[in-house]
Amino acid sequence: MWDYSEKVMDHYRNPRNVGKIDNADAIGEAGSLACGDSLKIYLKIENGIVTDAKFQTFGCGSAVASSSILTEMIIGKTVEEVKKITNKDIADQLGGLPPEKMHCSVMGYEALEDALGNYDNLTDLDELRNEKTAEKIVCTCFNVTENMIWDAIKQNGLRTVEDITNYTKAGGACGKCKGLIQDIIDTYYKKEESEAQKSTLSPAQKILKINNIIETQISPELRKDGGDITLVDIDGNKVLVKLRGKCSGCKNSHLTLKAFVESTLRETVDKNIDVIEVA
Repeated sequence: MWDYSEKVMDHYRNPRNVGKIDNADAIGEAGSLACGDSLKIYLKIENGIVTDAKFQTFGCGSAVASSSILTEMIIGKTVEEVKKITNKDIADQLGGLPPEKMHCSVMGYEALEDALGNYDNLTDLDELRNEKTAEKIVCTCFNVTENMIWDAIKQNGLRTVEDITNYTKAGGACGKCKGLIQDIIDTYYKKEESEAQKSTLSPAQKILKINNIIETQISPELRKDGGDITLVDIDGNKVLVKLRGKCSGCKNSHLTLKAFVESTLRETVDKNIDVIEVA
């Protein structure tokens, strides 16, 4: 039996924004009844802001909860803000999902991406479906394309075929595509390693970049709530800092003050950075 958060159960039992929007400005779809899960999302957009969102889904409780929380996440946001939402954001908002159910958050992300593509390109859904059909299909059982697998790896750091199956369902039926999935994983990380080697910073460059990120991104965020950060020392990948105050942005993302700083530096400078808080 899977362990679900209270938020997942709440959105499953009391789903928000279920239904259809007549004359929607954008409509997106993901999954299919043949695969066991299907989602359709409707967006109303005025002056670049999502003013309403509704969904129709056929699937498990995690699919319902993921779709429900997604509509809450996007209503009131600009289209540009909505474009930055990932499946990880959806799962995080729910307090996490079991690995075997992460494909439900991916389906929500894909439906949203489909809707925004429809809105941006002013094309009808048939054209979009034709474009997706033209992509290389890796898993014919669940109609999962190479691009879908590539995006899942990039967004979630997936490293095994089992991870891919949990997030996309690919390889979960006949299993004939597992070799192709492994090839995609290997290709992705070889490419990432190559790019990392090309962009390796010298010690001096790394120090300058850490200083810049602290001054331009981290410190302004902390100062919003009267907090701040003082850089004490940098020793390789160890960054020693003094922290004070609070951070509403940290609270909203369920991170501690130290974790917020560390996460920001890992994303912008080096994934191996460790932040050490000193008195």
